Amino acid sequence: MKNNSQQYKKEIIEVIYKISKDKNLLADFIKDILTPREFDNIGVRWQIIERIAKGEHHQAIAEELHLGVATVTRGSREMRKKEGGLRRALKVIHK
Repeated sequence: MKNNSQQYKKEIIEVIYKISKDKNLLADFIKDILTPREFDNIGVRWQIIERIAKGEHHQAIAEELHLGVATVTRGSREMRKKEGGLRRALKVIHK
């Protein structure tokens, strides 16, 4: 399985891309392929990114979302990547 990991990742990106135009299908797919906990975690991670982008302080984000500051700091590190996927996604969403 480890040897095919890159191919598996490419395949799942392709699936998500192809079904992304249908919000209901995409929502059902994500709910089915992820565990409820994984889905919750992704939602919380996105909230971290949104709040960092708005300039909220790490401690306030951690307290409000009931997380450790280290979790928020990880999101902040990802946001420092000027051409990273998170920054680019925020630009698309907040046009």
